[in-house]
Amino acid sequence: GPVQGGGCGETAIAASIASKTKTKKKHFVAQKVKLFRASDPLLSVLMWGVNHSINELSHVQIPIMLMPDDFKAYSKIKVDNHLFNKENMPSHFKFKEYCPLVFRNLRERFGIDDQDFSNSLTRSAPLNSEAQGRSGARFHTSYDKRYVIKTISSEDVAEMHNILKKYHQFIVECHGNTLLPQFLGMYRLTVDGDETYMIVTRNVFSHRLSVYKKYDLKGSTVAREASDKEKAKELPTYKDNDFINDGQKIYIDEENKKMFLEKLRKDVEFLAQLKLMDYSLLVGIHDVERAEQEEVESEDNEAEEEGESDGGGVGTPPDSPSNTLDSTKPLPPGEFDPAIDVYAIKSNDSAPRKEIYFMAVIDILQHYDAKKKAAHAAKTVKHGAGAEISTVNPEQYSKRFYDFITTILS
Repeated sequence: GPVQGGGCGETAIAASIASKTKTKKKHFVAQKVKLFRASDPLLSVLMWGVNHSINELSHVQIPIMLMPDDFKAYSKIKVDNHLFNKENMPSHFKFKEYCPLVFRNLRERFGIDDQDFSNSLTRSAPLNSEAQGRSGARFHTSYDKRYVIKTISSEDVAEMHNILKKYHQFIVECHGNTLLPQFLGMYRLTVDGDETYMIVTRNVFSHRLSVYKKYDLKGSTVAREASDKEKAKELPTYKDNDFINDGQKIYIDEENKKMFLEKLRKDVEFLAQLKLMDYSLLVGIHDVERAEQEEVESEDNEAEEEGESDGGGVGTPPDSPSNTLDSTKPLPPGEFDPAIDVYAIKSNDSAPRKEIYFMAVIDILQHYDAKKKAAHAAKTVKHGAGAEISTVNPEQYSKRFYDFITTILS
């Protein structure tokens, strides 16, 4: 009768309560405290901040469309006295993310999963890069080399806000298929009262295929050579005159060349419309045979070192689980995943060496303004009116840039 029914109901309720507490408990156990260990407190704060912002965003619904206010929005958090994590984090810091919904949307359009993005930037500290940007900007790459983190100026942040709506629109229209920088996040970090601005972009070069030579090309011939100081670096950034004097060629087939120049044409038209200039084409060259040779040599060295250590490397912990993207089988030499190495193009069949080229437009945040006009006047005095100087107007710049790039593709 009814008694049984009641009993039955109670057990059901009890069971449901039990299962609820169970799941709660399990969930609680799974949350292990993340440590953001980096030698530089700024990097610890960046890691903490990206982890925090991606976590927060995962609870924010994806809007049907972005609103004008989203392009002015920001989120910020102030952290005081991180007692439990003092050895890794400064005790007082602030983290601000600009236009979080816009950048989340851009990441999606560039085919980047937020969790993977967060993992790349937070699983292990970003690596220092010896590359020096304009006006001494510092560069880091994420530990897995997928992303580049660059310190920028407050002027760059303002310029980014200026162009963000149009940039977003452009990315929507070209379906993320562009040679322009892929802007993925922009942040302000405050440590000890000092503000640092950082922007994250997709790495132009590959996370696994090494580049042995790189060029920064602008299509202007005045003072466009690598300095001796630059040439002393492990991977110097060579410039236009070096490219010409080296007799360097980019051997790609007609189909790739057509696609590349089509993208480039649209990209530079867009930049000229925004009155942006002084950007460069970054070119990196991967030599397949050379890389295989280096691989063999470094393995030989490792083998020798292994032999000397006692125990022969027993009990070394397995590598930490890598990003979901890598779970596919490893690629053979000279092959790449176009979804990750988005800027890569293979050399054509008649090329003297089997190479892969990485080419993209970088440093686009320079606006043609009074400063430029003043520089132009000064240079005209110095070099004469007809001289080829890099301070022309954005229209001229884009045309000269495009024309030069067409000549370097053999």
